[in-house]
Amino acid sequence: MNISSYLQRMRGGGARSPTPPLRAVIRPFVGAFLAIAAVAYLTSATAVPLVLGSFGASCVLLFGFPDNPFSQPRNVIGGHVLTSLTGLVFLTAFGHAWWSMALAVATAAALMHLSRTLHPPAGSNPVIVMLSSPGWTFLLTPTLIGAAILVAVAVLFNNTDARVRYPKHWL
Repeated sequence: MNISSYLQRMRGGGARSPTPPLRAVIRPFVGAFLAIAAVAYLTSATAVPLVLGSFGASCVLLFGFPDNPFSQPRNVIGGHVLTSLTGLVFLTAFGHAWWSMALAVATAAALMHLSRTLHPPAGSNPVIVMLSSPGWTFLLTPTLIGAAILVAVAVLFNNTDARVRYPKHWL
């Protein structure tokens, strides 16, 4: 491939993203609000950390694309737990080095693929772990319990729409 054709590929196809119907904006808005409100309120009421930065992106998938394989409970919960665990292992073994952060993210992505728990928002968890240096309880709170709350809200909310059946599968 020559440089001109390579650069030409970067221009894109010229197609524009379609404007979504209003319903496709309002339902994810309400769902994301309810899910993050639940974890944020419970964090405030109990002083137990249940909010994780990557949960915002999880809400985009859970409520905007509930049929997507990335949005299924196994992927959301398993992906978050696996990637937080990976971040903690790399942090403990290698510290905060730039290369350990990069290796933790790459390893977490590979492990999600291998375990069939791929959830793209969880790919940021090793970075969050490396930047915040939490203890091992981070696996339970906010990771596991917070992700489980998001899934619980998604199950309750997404099924209020007769056209949606969530989840497609649990395991």
